[in-house]
Amino acid sequence: MGLFKPDLYRNFGIGFLIGALLVGASLAPNLTTDIASPALAAPADEPSQGESLPAN
Repeated sequence: MGLFKPDLYRNFGIGFLIGALLVGASLAPNLTTDIASPALAAPADEPSQGESLPAN
């Protein structure tokens, strides 16, 4: 006779599976969103920081 009955292992397995599904369901909406918003480039006719426009 073992230390624990097989029912205990089965219940732990079922609990782990249900817990993993709950964690996965709670994380699923965050998996499709961007980690960071995409960078937006400045229009080409504006000078960069620290630069000045050439004199015409």
